[in-house]
Amino acid sequence: MSIPLSLNKYDILDLFPRLADLGASSFGEDPELFGDTLFEVIEDAPRMHRLPFKQQTVNELRTLLAYSDMDLDRVSWAVLGMDPTADIEEPPNWGSFPSLRAFWSAVLHTFENDPEVRAGREIDRDV
Repeated sequence: MSIPLSLNKYDILDLFPRLADLGASSFGEDPELFGDTLFEVIEDAPRMHRLPFKQQTVNELRTLLAYSDMDLDRVSWAVLGMDPTADIEEPPNWGSFPSLRAFWSAVLHTFENDPEVRAGREIDRDV
């Protein structure tokens, strides 16, 4: 399975609307607003969303990770506002991933292990 080369950035955003939403918020232009390290941003990403979004994100991530590295790269650059593989200096100790596949696998792991996703129902956070 591969993403047709005829698809542009906006077509890819339409294929992965939840990942595009994450790219516009948690992983957007200023992801450091969502945590002190990239790992914190990933850990906090599910908490900001309701169960249907989380479940749809898991499905999109599983689909994305089934693609080749070349397609994974195309989708990542379309949906992300940052490069999770870059070794940046500011903020200090931000962290980076060795590959886009490692980054998206970590995001999938976090969403799959979210308590609501695991329970298959929304959990009242006020209890």
